[in-house]
Amino acid sequence: MTRLHTYPTVVTWTGDKGSGTSGYRDYARDHELSAGGPPVIPGSSDPAFRGDPSRWNPEQLLVGALSQCHMLSYLHLCAVNGVVVTAYVDRAVGTMAETAGGGHFTEVVLRPEVTVTAPEMAEKAAALHADAHRACFIASSVNFPVRHEPEIRVAATS
Repeated sequence: MTRLHTYPTVVTWTGDKGSGTSGYRDYARDHELSAGGPPVIPGSSDPAFRGDPSRWNPEQLLVGALSQCHMLSYLHLCAVNGVVVTAYVDRAVGTMAETAGGGHFTEVVLRPEVTVTAPEMAEKAAALHADAHRACFIASSVNFPVRHEPEIRVAATS
């Protein structure tokens, strides 16, 4: 049986400068993303599209969601497979092609740097990234490639 999950959010535009959308340059792209519990996320559009660079844009949030989902799937798989991870950082990059009238992502590359506690865990730690990719709900929902280029390190022993 399929279990369904819902994720309600609210996006509220806060960019009215007094004349609404009377002209392309007459309004700010500022908005707030909320979900009834977590802190509000201040959003805007990409600065290339007249957005505020101090606020999150939808493209960054998509790349971040892919990175988070992969990490959470990966850490779970490591825990159940006896791979002890002590550090994880991902410097992910998404690429979007702007086309006439719109655009689309062409790929996202995840670059997780993972630290494990023992040398014998390194090979399994690297292999589990493919399983994490298949388990990631977000990666399974997008229509562009999500690649991963992990780097596995072994923690220094004292």
